[in-house]
Amino acid sequence: MTRLVQPRKDWLAHYADMIGRWRRGGVGREDREDAMHDTVVGMLENGVAAIADPRAYMARGTSNRLISWHRHVTTLEVTSLDAMQEAEHPALAAADHGVCFQQLADALADALDELPIKCRHVYVKSRIEGWSHTEIAQDMGLSRSMVEKYMTRSLRHIHDRLQHHAPN
Repeated sequence: MTRLVQPRKDWLAHYADMIGRWRRGGVGREDREDAMHDTVVGMLENGVAAIADPRAYMARGTSNRLISWHRHVTTLEVTSLDAMQEAEHPALAAADHGVCFQQLADALADALDELPIKCRHVYVKSRIEGWSHTEIAQDMGLSRSMVEKYMTRSLRHIHDRLQHHAPN
């Protein structure tokens, strides 16, 4: 008599399915596999039984690890001013410096005035007053997610409005 093989419903089935799809993926598959392995190691260290939806956990965990890896790889190399040669120092003529700063300050004020009031409050509390997103959410009676959305909207708007002030 032939025994019917039941499809696996545990986290290993999801792992095998995701790895199988990524092996056929082509470019960057090793990075995806490494991120997936790291996610599974985290699951095993923290207890698989506590995870309600292993498939979603693995997908999100892998995605987060890939994003972190990408951020790490694409971080710009920073050189201190002390380590630079004098000719390499970014500098403006003394007279131009004050004018450029005032133009930038005016452009920032204009950009902030164009934002909806909640976006403006979130930006000011976060970037100028140094509040955390959690503190802002509690103070304004918003969810942390909504504070992050307002902050993202504010940053995009300010970036777009101040783009022409960037050197190069």
